[in-house]
Amino acid sequence: MANGYMGQVLHVDLGTEKTEIKPLDDEVRQYIGGKGYSARMLYDMTEPGIDALGPDNPLIFGTGPYNGTYGVQSTRFSVAAKSPLTGTIGNATCGGDFANTMKKAGYDFIVIKGQAKKPVYLDVNEEGATIQPADQYWGMTTGEVQKQFPKGTHSAVIGPAGENQVLYASIISGRRAAGRSGLGAVMGSKMLKAVVCKGKKKVEVARRDKFKNLNKWMINYYKNHSVNGGILPSMGTANLLMTTAGKNIMPTFNFQKGSHKLAWKISGELMRDEYLEGREGCTSCPIRCGRKLKSSAPGSSVKGPEYETLALNGSNLGIFDLEAVLKQNELLDELGMDSISAGGTLAYAMEANEKGLWNNGLKFGDTAAVEKALEDIAYRRGLGDELANGSYRLAKKYGGEEFAIHVKGMEMAGYDPRGCYGQGLEYATTNRGGCHINGAVMALEATGLLSVDPLSIGAKPELVIFQQNLMAAINAMIICTFSAYAVVPSIAGALDPQGALYNGLTTIVKNSGPVLQLVLKMKPFLPVLWYEKYLAYVTGESYSLGRLTESGERNFNMERLFNVREGFSFKEDTLPGRILDEPLFDEQEKGVPLGDMLPKYYKTRGWSPDGIPTDRTLDRLQIRR
Repeated sequence: MANGYMGQVLHVDLGTEKTEIKPLDDEVRQYIGGKGYSARMLYDMTEPGIDALGPDNPLIFGTGPYNGTYGVQSTRFSVAAKSPLTGTIGNATCGGDFANTMKKAGYDFIVIKGQAKKPVYLDVNEEGATIQPADQYWGMTTGEVQKQFPKGTHSAVIGPAGENQVLYASIISGRRAAGRSGLGAVMGSKMLKAVVCKGKKKVEVARRDKFKNLNKWMINYYKNHSVNGGILPSMGTANLLMTTAGKNIMPTFNFQKGSHKLAWKISGELMRDEYLEGREGCTSCPIRCGRKLKSSAPGSSVKGPEYETLALNGSNLGIFDLEAVLKQNELLDELGMDSISAGGTLAYAMEANEKGLWNNGLKFGDTAAVEKALEDIAYRRGLGDELANGSYRLAKKYGGEEFAIHVKGMEMAGYDPRGCYGQGLEYATTNRGGCHINGAVMALEATGLLSVDPLSIGAKPELVIFQQNLMAAINAMIICTFSAYAVVPSIAGALDPQGALYNGLTTIVKNSGPVLQLVLKMKPFLPVLWYEKYLAYVTGESYSLGRLTESGERNFNMERLFNVREGFSFKEDTLPGRILDEPLFDEQEKGVPLGDMLPKYYKTRGWSPDGIPTDRTLDRLQIRR
């Protein structure tokens, strides 16, 4: 294989200490690569009901054909395994430089099975891999351990949370995180502290001149885009804090409210104006959305937190102290934990304590207690040993399931769907649980340049499906999901929300269900976005928007097939009681009208009323059982 693909898969068995390089199957082209083909591999390599923390659960590091090309935003990698948090398919993507170096070493995928008897790390190069002792690194934080490896290498590591198998432990690379699904716990269960890559191979690009010209155009387009060239470079995703607060969808006090008068105290604007020292970002990305902020320690800086951390570990815990959230952010990264699940779990525990269901001593707004709890979770000490299992399991034990804010066992992200119904449908149907980036529909309803009526269900099933298919393809290439912001041109942000043109556009989208259904069935034949063009120029193959979204549809259904095999169905495609039953806006009698959207979603997807892909759908998508 060539033209975007290295053509090799590195297989490692930590139990037998055997490594082997195998050719990459050409079937990968159907799934593009990355997160999509990882689902296919995971399904083929596992039996139903395996222990997510056992030796038979493969941990799969993946790249796509776009990675290693040094195209705009081409530096993300994926990780996949059965999730110990949810029991569903688990996956996450991560930025930094690891993806480029993995491709330079010559591998599209690294598949790790078995469990080592003692702590080890994997040293990967062009000749293969060696399993090295890591006793000296066990117990180190993610920042400490990454400093131990030679210059010219890049690594993906776990911290104490992964070592102690916290069910929402993350994998860290550089200052970026593969945060969701608890894949750090899978890595820890294998006694694997780090995967370290180095190499000098080059990724071949079929149409180099066209690729370079497109890349120049993209860089210029991004620089002149109001979000990718303005808001993200100055504030990162933290810009969303005041937006969600203004839209009444910012999680506050465990999703009891959608806004707070003190939101500005943890806002991106405050960070930009009073804390910003510099910017940083992934290789080949002109946005550079990472921010270096002033630290209380002289001569040092701290990483600027993402919106999800500000919302879930700030407002959702009743904390409106930026210094406190900055400290929590550093703790979460160094210990190696998903900030969304950590914040959601602590918020549940605080409300359970407040309601007298569980006497745990945690209270909203208590910053010192939160910092201690985070460390206790990572080391599974005392109360932390229970908190390490997530809100779903805690609610089963102590009660209050209606305010355990999760989907399929994964804590929900920082957008209250009672103010964006399509996002609610996305949460309910996303294969890995309460995730916001497997469709990012909230950006089209409430937080983006153009907002479709958020409290309408018109065209929402079709819109969610289209977005889920597109994002599944993006995560298979793999390109950064922030690229999707630029799909809506800057001019949309300049329109008067009360004006006739703006209202006309949103009305068209609101009533676009039949047209979207036609698009989903017919598939556009021409390249429309840069995604298809990049893939065509890298691989040398013909790519249209139709082929791209069909690959995404295949990937999404492949993930669903894994979940069905694990016993999941329509019963798990739901939302917490608070989100379904408690209104957040004056015009609401209840919360998200999920029951009014789900049947149409299933039908449009080609699934049975029980939420299972039909044989006809699987045959159309050429998915092997």
